[in-house]
Parts: sequence; C-alpha cells; structure tokens
Amino acid sequence: MLELKNVSFKVSDDKGTAEIIKDVSLTLDDGKFIVITGPNGGGKSTLAKLIMGIEKPTGGKIIWNGTDITDMSITDRAKLGIGYAFQQPPRFKGLSVRDLLSLAHGSDLPEDQCCAYLTNVGLCSRDYLNRQVDTSLSGGEIKRIEIATLMARNLQLAIYDEPEAGIDLWSFNMLVESFKGIAKRRKESMIIISHQERIMKIADEIAIIANGVVKKIGPTDEVFPELMSEFDNTCTFR
Repeated sequence: MLELKNVSFKVSDDKGTAEIIKDVSLTLDDGKFIVITGPNGGGKSTLAKLIMGIEKPTGGKIIWNGTDITDMSITDRAKLGIGYAFQQPPRFKGLSVRDLLSLAHGSDLPEDQCCAYLTNVGLCSRDYLNRQVDTSLSGGEIKRIEIATLMARNLQLAIYDEPEAGIDLWSFNMLVESFKGIAKRRKESMIIISHQERIMKIADEIAIIANGVVKKIGPTDEVFPELMSEFDNTCTFR
C-alpha cells in the first residue's frame, strides 16, 4: 500500500518560492490502478517524481507498505519494488533489447521469457529481441520496450509518466492494450499520469490534480463522467 500524507513540495530561486505540490494526501491499495490527470503544470509529474524519489518532499510523508520512505534514495525505493517509466525513455547504444530485459530482471533471462514480455506489449520478439536500444527505435517502440522492462522487474508499484506523449495512434493503441493486461493480472499497483480518456477509463480510480492540490479523487465510474461533463467533451484531457 502506498500512502501520501500531507505531501508538499516547494522550489526557491532568486525570484522567490513556488509551491508546486500543496498538502496532498492519497492512498493506493495493493493491486490497484490509479490515473492522475489534470491541467498541464498542475503538479502531476512532480508528484510522480516525489513518489519515486527523484524529488524530495519539503513537507509530509510517503509511506510504502508501512515503511516511511520519504528520505529514501531512488535506489532504495527500487529495491522495495517501485519502478518509474519516463515520458522520454533513455536509449542505450550497444545494448540489445534482450540484454536490457535481463538487466531489469537482475539475471540472464531465457529467450522464451524475454519473448513473453515483448509479446505482452505487442512487439514481435523475433523482430526486436536482438535489436539495439538506440535511435533506430521509434518513440512507441521504445516506450513499449520500457514497459516490458518494468514487467521483467516484477514490481510491486509501477509509475508511468504520460506514456502516450509523442507516440503515434497505432503505438498508443498497443500501450492501452498493455495496460489493460497489467491491470487484469493484478500483480502490481500502477500509477499512470495521463490526459487520455482511454487510459482513464480502464483505471480503478482517477485523481484530478490542479494547482498542486487534489481537486477530486474516487472510483473511475464516478469521477470520469463528472470530468467529461465539467469540460463539455471539449477539454484537453481527451
């Protein structure tokens, strides 16, 4: 279980102090899937980075399975089974997809297991297993490979920061199917930062964050209709 208790995050420069996250509290139960959405600049990605440890809260606590991880490093959180997928995944020239999956798993993976992870994200293993993780891969391909590496890690909590950003419609369709499969298996909790209607619809819960605060949180079948009604089907969330 993930618990955020009155989490805040401020940044300061020569122009003053800005409060990006303001007293946010929320709970994510084991095996649950939540989408965090809201207007650009509202604090969504910052909140994801706070959970992963990329940024450190200036107030409040982050509790993971009863342990206070507020001051833990990214490495220590990763050891506890928390993983993070960036908007723009890194590329590694000279490293094959199979090598990357094995590194994520922590030991050499048999070919059939590598193939299974790639198949789960809609990639033909024969075409990708020995390809390098470099600029020859499209945005959609590299994002699906990153999802496969998170699967190979057997995470307890996976965080995806706007996985739909910069990819084509075909790749987006495959991403949605991948997330549906993960949600059905219920082996891990999942947080996705997203504006996309199709991703929101498959979540258990939706949290709306704007101006650094939680404006609304609840079951998808309650929050989603309200969200669509409020923005009259013309908002940027779609």
